[in-house]
Amino acid sequence: MEKPEGVLVIQTVAMPSDTNPSGDIFGGWLLSQMDLGAGIMSHKVSNHRMVTVAVDSMTFIRPVYVGDTICCYGSIFKKGRTSVGIKMEAWVERYRENLFAKVTEGKFTMVSIDELGRPIPIQWPS
Repeated sequence: MEKPEGVLVIQTVAMPSDTNPSGDIFGGWLLSQMDLGAGIMSHKVSNHRMVTVAVDSMTFIRPVYVGDTICCYGSIFKKGRTSVGIKMEAWVERYRENLFAKVTEGKFTMVSIDELGRPIPIQWPS
């Protein structure tokens, strides 16, 4: 059985207001949850303001429905001088079906910036 890669960084419930016209959860909403998770994780490693500069890939594997609990897991796959690459996976807990499954994955590039918006180095532990 497949398991999430990384650590749990954000968890929320998909609500009716998050749906597209077909009644499924809107992909943009799910992307925003993953972006929030990447921001949380990147801030923890840099202790600076972090901004998303790229979403390098995004794969939607299965739909998300109203009532699903969304669990976003993150793992660092690249450490740069001013940036960090974070792989995010979104999983659902669908209680009625006793299902825990990956629904989306993507790679985010986050950059550490100062108060003027200029890139600044991340102090990686030795």
